[in-house]
Amino acid sequence: MAAPLLSYQNLGLNQGSGWLFRGLDVHIGPRDRLALIGRNGAGKTTLLKLLAGRIDADEGLRTIVPGTKVILLEQEPSLAGHATLRDFALAAPDAPDAHVVEAIADQIGIDLSREAASASGGERRRAAIARALAQEPDVLLLDEPTNHLDLAAIEWLESWLGRYSGAFIAISHDRTFLTRLTRQTLWLDRGGIRRHEVGFGGFEAWTDRVYEEEARNAERLDAKLKIEEHWKLRGVTARRRRNQGRLTKLYEMREQRKAMLGPPGTARIAIAADDTKTKVVIDAEHVTKTFGDRTIIRDFTFRVTRRDRIGVVGANGAGKSTLLKLLTGEIEPDGGVVKLSKTLNGIVIDQQRSLMAPEKTVRDVLADGGDWIDVQGIRKHVHGYLKEFLFEPSIADAKVGTLSGGERSRVLLAREFARPSNLLVLDEPTNDLDLETLDLLQEVIADYEGTVLIVSHDRDFLDRTVTVTLGLDGSGKVDIVVGGYEDWEKQRTQATQSRMRPAAPKADAVAAGAPKAKTKLSYKDQRDLDLLPAEIEKLEAAIARDEAALADPDLYAKNPARFDSLMKAIEAARAKKEAAELRWLELAEMAEGLG
Repeated sequence: MAAPLLSYQNLGLNQGSGWLFRGLDVHIGPRDRLALIGRNGAGKTTLLKLLAGRIDADEGLRTIVPGTKVILLEQEPSLAGHATLRDFALAAPDAPDAHVVEAIADQIGIDLSREAASASGGERRRAAIARALAQEPDVLLLDEPTNHLDLAAIEWLESWLGRYSGAFIAISHDRTFLTRLTRQTLWLDRGGIRRHEVGFGGFEAWTDRVYEEEARNAERLDAKLKIEEHWKLRGVTARRRRNQGRLTKLYEMREQRKAMLGPPGTARIAIAADDTKTKVVIDAEHVTKTFGDRTIIRDFTFRVTRRDRIGVVGANGAGKSTLLKLLTGEIEPDGGVVKLSKTLNGIVIDQQRSLMAPEKTVRDVLADGGDWIDVQGIRKHVHGYLKEFLFEPSIADAKVGTLSGGERSRVLLAREFARPSNLLVLDEPTNDLDLETLDLLQEVIADYEGTVLIVSHDRDFLDRTVTVTLGLDGSGKVDIVVGGYEDWEKQRTQATQSRMRPAAPKADAVAAGAPKAKTKLSYKDQRDLDLLPAEIEKLEAAIARDEAALADPDLYAKNPARFDSLMKAIEAARAKKEAAELRWLELAEMAEGLG
């Protein structure tokens, strides 16, 4: 291993209420491509500032090879004191060459003459990227670099980093970005740090092994500790298994949606033949919208049905927000018609967090200061509901102003998802969320009974969440593709290739010497397939019994220990149930494939 360019040994930082972390050893080599992973509040951004020398640690030794240039791309760069974005970009500590700044700005699509005070989040982010890259760093520290960028800008940044000869550490919620670029992983977890010489693509498998080892060690401890810690350690991997089960259901929903769309003639016959018409919540026919001489949406026809998860993608300025406003009735089309179901009751996740006054407590935001909250018509104790959104119950009385950006986003999601509705509109919902919260958001969306419209540049999130993608290229045409971002990208690539070359000849149906196919399940698999439904029913009954006991409004005040015990039992039973469901789904698919 090459000698590190930048190191911090025995790093510790005390935040007054206690140590954020202590005893960390971090080393960055000349060509490292590191993903920095950790929950919101774990200290990821703080660690980057320490490595950059922006703040001082309470313990530890920072060493750097003389002449090494370390540049931090902050998540929220301050533009105070700068009249234009150009002034900001050229005022960097290492005085980048103006021609280099302009060249990068041109490639990433930003007009640096824009006034800093009125610049959007995406424009500020692009200016900060131009400023950071133009300084030609040896070590680049990236804090959520893809936030507020459209797909074209993200792909340009990925290409630049792919050619970059220095080292970088990246904090990002964008799984696709991290998977494509990183070769090592730093995991900031419970005050410690681990390093693995595999990029983010291998992160989940690695953490599963770590949690499994910790769970085995917990078996050697006393029963009380096992109850307290075992399911906490298993929670992450259990959630991943549940999400795999939900992915299977998502693929089934896509297949159903594909049958409904079909060729135009087929779709109309299917709609007339079944009850699909009663499920339509938004009906757009030959919709056109223009601004001045430019046609934003041209001759768009589409029916949004109940429980659809619709993703809207495209470059900034392509018309995503316009399409969203047309579909929700916020603006009228210039041509065509949009009909909304009379029973449609929609809510929009407020990106400005106007409901999140800093002086309010979390309890105020969720339950108007009380102990109970109605969640889609079901009454839940605020402490139990907070656990569902990965919070400790004690945070209920914390001031919103003391929370991190990601924690505030999580509280906002908890509040909005509790409100009665049958349409959710999510505009860039993944900003400021850590990876575990993104898993949770996917879970909540999958279980939501209504329809969801999502505008996002997070490719992996769309692939895991939506049933249909509406893709805009800026010409007014809207592609309608069953599936997520990858499916839309694949269709665009195939369309381009088909125009450029003739179709390839078909390959032989069966390769010579192919091994004989498996014709039936193994004894163990068949036994699990037969017995799992009864086990799932038994777990469902246990969950229902404990939830009924938990519904006692006086239980928490009279017997908090019993309340906590029931919560843990329900959590454990749900994890077992959904793991069993996933196993049954896998076996059912295997059996179906074998005929």
